[in-house]
Amino acid sequence: MHAVVATGGKQYRIKEGDIIKVESLKVEAGDKIELDQVLMVSDGENIEIGKPLLDGKTVSAEVLSNGRHKKVRIIKFKRRKHHMKQMGHRQNFTELKITKIG
Repeated sequence: MHAVVATGGKQYRIKEGDIIKVESLKVEAGDKIELDQVLMVSDGENIEIGKPLLDGKTVSAEVLSNGRHKKVRIIKFKRRKHHMKQMGHRQNFTELKITKIG
């Protein structure tokens, strides 16, 4: 069984047992959460598509951890001008394990 859920402004195609990293949520490790923005559910033969969301469908997930991604380096450089600027960015994430689609 597959589903497409929306969280943090992004969409994720998931199935039971998947571990995904989503935009940071205000939850602690070990908590159980419900993702209620389900866009599509498929069991292989039947496909349900929402307009835009499916009513009554939720996805249960367990929070594994909160963390930060690897650093992305940003370099702005202008040639022959003696100008170079370096920055870095680390995005926060929440790691979820999908337990039930339904």
